Amino acid sequence: MKLELSIPDLACSACVETVTKAVQGVDATAQVTADPKTKQVSVITNASETAIKDAITTAGYTVA
Repeated sequence: MKLELSIPDLACSACVETVTKAVQGVDATAQVTADPKTKQVSVITNASETAIKDAITTAGYTVA
């Protein structure tokens, strides 16, 4: 499934890496594309939307 998420506090490439690692901690095969300029994250995953959002929140980011 493909998720389009808005993460207002996604500020830099280190943030992108942290979010990517958080998502891949839930689904190691997930494909994550993030743009700190637009604050948008696209995730292709087999995990539930709730699990992905929880992982991002646990990593310290807000999912809008």
